[in-house]
Amino acid sequence: MAEIVLIRHGQTEWSAAGRHTSYTDLDLTAEGEQQARAAGDRLAGRAFAAVFCSPRKRALRTAELAGLEVTEMTEDLAEWNYGEYEGITTATIRESHPSWSLWTDGAPGGETPGEVAARIDRVLARAGGLLAEGDVALVAHGHSLRVVGARWIGLPASGGGKLRLGTATLSTLGFEHGNQVIDSWNA
Repeated sequence: MAEIVLIRHGQTEWSAAGRHTSYTDLDLTAEGEQQARAAGDRLAGRAFAAVFCSPRKRALRTAELAGLEVTEMTEDLAEWNYGEYEGITTATIRESHPSWSLWTDGAPGGETPGEVAARIDRVLARAGGLLAEGDVALVAHGHSLRVVGARWIGLPASGGGKLRLGTATLSTLGFEHGNQVIDSWNA
């Protein structure tokens, strides 16, 4: 059976510092570019029926450096909109809101978990429809791809909070006995 391959973008200055980055369009660091090339090496020889990518330049550059030809850019793969928390770390947010969790509370002025899940469900429906033709790659961001993993296995968006995902890592979603499963994660 074909798989959905998730590729998180390479490191940016903000991802290295733990700052929430959604609509701020940052470049990859030199380390992030090396990570993207290494991801491409791990994908060498693998063909894709489709490559969906977030329109943010950090994701597009990762796809380019990994040697992937993007077939569709979609806002549905953009990072979780952090609204008022854009550019701020979780530790800083918790100084004034100690119990805050993106996974259950969302972000003020940004998106709720349900809104992110609705976008990701649209991506998974389109990707799933192409699996008969071969593997599908999704190049995107840490939190949005964690929601992809959660939704694939039938969990709410909050389930993504249990799936750590490093920069430029590869994860695969597939099937076992007809069930949607995570084949590999954060590799």
